[in-house]
This record gives sequence, structure tokens and C-alpha cells, in this order.
Amino acid sequence: MNQTIYPIGIQNFEKIRKDGYLYIDKTALVYQLVTTGQYYFLSRPRRFGKSLLLSTLEAYFQGKKELFEGLAMEKLEKEWTKHPILHLDLNTRHYKDTAALASILNEYLEKWEALYGTEKQDRGLEERFSYVIENAYLKTGQRVVILIDEYDKPLLQNLHDEETQTLLRNALKPFYGVLKSMDRYIRFALLTGVTKFGKVSVFSDLNNLDDISMREPYAAICGITETELRTYFDDDIHTLASSLGLTYDETCSSLKKRYDGYHFVAEGPGLYNPFSLLNTFKYMRLSDYWFETGTPTYLVELLKRTNYDLYDMANTETDADVLNSIDSTSKNPIPVIYQSGYLTIKDYDPRFGIYKLGFPNQEVEEGFVKYLLPFYTSVSAPKTPFEIGRFVKEVEHGDYDAFFRRLQSFFADTSYEAIVGRNPERDAELHYRNVLFIVFKLVGLYTQVEYHTSNGRIDLVLQTDRYVYIMEFKLNGTAEEALRQIEEKGYALPFAADERQLIKIGANFSSETRNIERWLVG
Repeated sequence: MNQTIYPIGIQNFEKIRKDGYLYIDKTALVYQLVTTGQYYFLSRPRRFGKSLLLSTLEAYFQGKKELFEGLAMEKLEKEWTKHPILHLDLNTRHYKDTAALASILNEYLEKWEALYGTEKQDRGLEERFSYVIENAYLKTGQRVVILIDEYDKPLLQNLHDEETQTLLRNALKPFYGVLKSMDRYIRFALLTGVTKFGKVSVFSDLNNLDDISMREPYAAICGITETELRTYFDDDIHTLASSLGLTYDETCSSLKKRYDGYHFVAEGPGLYNPFSLLNTFKYMRLSDYWFETGTPTYLVELLKRTNYDLYDMANTETDADVLNSIDSTSKNPIPVIYQSGYLTIKDYDPRFGIYKLGFPNQEVEEGFVKYLLPFYTSVSAPKTPFEIGRFVKEVEHGDYDAFFRRLQSFFADTSYEAIVGRNPERDAELHYRNVLFIVFKLVGLYTQVEYHTSNGRIDLVLQTDRYVYIMEFKLNGTAEEALRQIEEKGYALPFAADERQLIKIGANFSSETRNIERWLVG
């Protein structure tokens, strides 16, 4: 029986070490962090180990040498100096306004003031923060360590509300700005979050922060590398292999496909989602653990509000400036989606500084696209698996008429208001493209699908065990034109020697009726 205790939901380093939970040793990187710099910022997706990293730093700066026995830090650190620590966690509240933010900041300040002095308790939040830092240094004789977890939670919760976000930003900016003005009293500071807000941000006065989010030395400071997987989970992989009826190598391949693939640096290591891996080994079952713990509603709202082409999202090319910061007034949702962990770096062109993005792995791609469907069609979330199952069975049985009728119903049941905005024709086209993208992505989980889009048309190759479908969709053209294009472009030629039945279908979409009008089989 597996005796390993997995720290699922446990973010306290001391508890993990004292209670015998599995700990993947990141302390060599922690030592490098504290000895080579002073002010840091780190962005990583949720449940990627940011809180545990801060807790590890807290234990280190508390001088708790005993907790690091057997870890890399034990041999690296000689002094073990105890420092006063101000640890602020903004992850636990809903920030509907500045009053909610002020309430939690006041709560932390009162706790710190009880230790270091209450003389400035009637002053503003930032002035009280300054006083606490100074007094902590004067009372202990050691410079202060400041750890801020999920610094961006208030801003992220109000991504849809520019006015509230501005008010929250204006409240946070002077508070965080204290770190620069009190530099002489500070030994170390690390701020973590999911996103980095640019332009007129909370960091505009804090220009001494070293952003290590895309720095190679710290690429693996959160997450699990392939080497760590094989080192810490070798027995677990063997057990999982037995449970799934697979070989060891097949199991490794399944884990990689499902949970690996996060890249925060162009040439950096691929990283596994730690939350998903720990749950997999605890329950000896492959599932969408990370995605099930949180719904990215704010991302979907952003995609819809900006009328974003979902095909572009899955095939994005951009530069570091875009990836590194979020402008709250921007119409580009990609930075938020990337920093939230739903897209990752797939390739990099050093000559032009261009990053190619894509879904990191199967868990994210499948979970995110499934989640999108109810927002773009009338299909409810519980019915999504059923509807996709019907699509798959229809194409597997060669029943393309049923497939297209079902597709028609997806468009027919969607209200006009849900589709169009200021530009009805463009919005209808975009809606049509996005629904097809979602459907074919989901069908592609069970079949082989290649999907391309350009200039008002979509071409698709869909392969099952018995059939090869070549489909051409035209916007405001005719089904005849679509079918003719399949012939003229020679789309069927690669399958000339294929033993499977070849089915060529031309279809047209009308922006007037906002639906697929006709389809023809050639």
C-alpha cells in the first residue's frame, strides 16, 4: 500500500515538513533567490505552488533550521538569521470595492501593530505600513522580510469593471510603493500573483522589482519538472501503471500528455501541474483535477466582451511585452489567458522576439473548450458531454446529415442579442467561426481533426476509423462553391490511396439567417 502523504491543499512548509508530507526540494532555488537579490515579483497560474514558496521563505527567514534537514538548504545556509516577517495574503476575500480591500489591509496592520507599535493607528494605510516596517527593524535589529501572496486578486476579480479596478489600483499603488521608500529597513520582498498589470499599474512607483516570471534560472521554482517526476514519484508511476493496465513508459507518456507542457521561459524546462499530479497519484486515476477546482468565468467574459476569435487564441504569436503585463483597458485577452495558465509558450523566434502560444496540455485544452461551449451556444454545461458524444457517434457512423442538423440547432437556439454587437455581420461571422472551433475541438478529442480558417472560409479534415470527411464552410457563399473549392484545391488528394470511405461536404453559412443554410455531398 502507498504510504506517501500528498500535500494536496497544504501550503504551509512547516506543516509539510513536520507532518511527513511529500516535499519536492526547491530550496536550492530559494537560497539562490535570497542571496542574489532583494526585491522580486513572480507570476504563476493558480495552484502552482506560489503560496508554498512564500511559506518556505517565511520558515527560512524565521531561522527554522530544523525544518530544512535533509534538504539542499541545509548545506547551503550557514547563518540562519531570524528576521521580522510581514506576510500578507490577499487570496481569501472578495473585493467588490475599496472598503473590502481596506478591511483586510487593516486586519493585517492591526496584527503587525500589536507586535511593533500602535502609535500611527489613526493614520492612512500606507503610513501605518511604513511605520510597522521601520519599527520592526528598530525593535529587532534585523531588516524586515515582506511576503505578499496574490497581490493582484482585487484587480483580477474586477477585470470587467474598469471603474472599480481603477479605485482598487489607486488604493494599492501607495501601499505597495512603501517598499521603495522604506528600502533601508527591508532585507527581502517577494510579491506573487497570477497576473502582472502594466501601464498605470500598482508597480509604477516600484521600479526596483525584479520580475523573475520569465527568467530562466527560476523557471522551475514552481511546478514539477520531468526529472523531479521520475525522482520523487517513480514508485507512484509503477503503481499507476498497474492500476491503468499500462506499461511504465506508456503511463509516463499519458502523464506528460495530460499534465505537462507549461513553459514560462522560451528555452526552459517543461513543467507539470503539481496539483494535478498529486491528485493523480493519491487517487491513482487520470482526471481534470486542476480545471475542476476553478472556473475561469472572468476569462470567458473577457473573450466575449472583446469579440475575440477563438481560433486566433489557440494559434497566437506575440512578444514578451504583451505576455509580461496586462493593460486593464486593452482589448487583447491573450496576456490574461497566458498568465492564468490556459496558454503557454510553445515556440520562440529569437531573431524577432516572437513567442508562439498554445494550450499546455490535454487537461487544459479539453477543460477550457468544454467550459466555453455553454457560453457560445444554448447547450447547458451538464449536457455538453452528451451533445459532443452525439456529434462523435454521428460522424463515426457516417450520419453526416444528423451531424449538420445538430450543428444547425446550435446556431438556431442562440439569441440574436447573444451574437451581435455594433457590427452585426462581423459579429455573426465571428460567432459562427467560434462555435465551429469549439465543436470541432471537442470532436477532435475523440477523432482526428484538422481545422483551418481564413478569409471568410473554414476547411476541415475529420478522420475516424471508417471515414475521412473533407468539409469546406463558406460564409455568405454557396454550398456549391464550397464543394467546388474542395475539388479545385485538391484537398482530397492526400487520401487517394486511403481504404476508408471519403466524404466531401460543402456547406455555407448565412450571416442573414445566422445559421448553416445548406450542405452538399460530393
